[in-house]
Amino acid sequence: MFDKIKKNYFILIITFLFIYFFFNLLSGDRGLISYFKKKEIYEELKIKQADLNFKIQDLEHKNSLLTENIDLDFIEVLIRDKFLFGKDGETTYIIKNNGQN
Repeated sequence: MFDKIKKNYFILIITFLFIYFFFNLLSGDRGLISYFKKKEIYEELKIKQADLNFKIQDLEHKNSLLTENIDLDFIEVLIRDKFLFGKDGETTYIIKNNGQN
């Protein structure tokens, strides 16, 4: 029995090493399956980053409308949205008085 093991010692070691590396290739923290999971998480995070960058740009634009040059139209939109002046689908009529009673 020991004679066979001694003769095939190199093959036995190579077989165990191959099995060890094969399982570590597929599983584990740095394995192939983990790689695809991390790649999927990375893509989701890139999408979230793009969405957050868009929101930041939108907020910076709105902030600039309120601080640098006051935009009265934007303030009116904010008042209508926050204080519910007006309703969706309403029609606004402007009545001009030309000095007539």
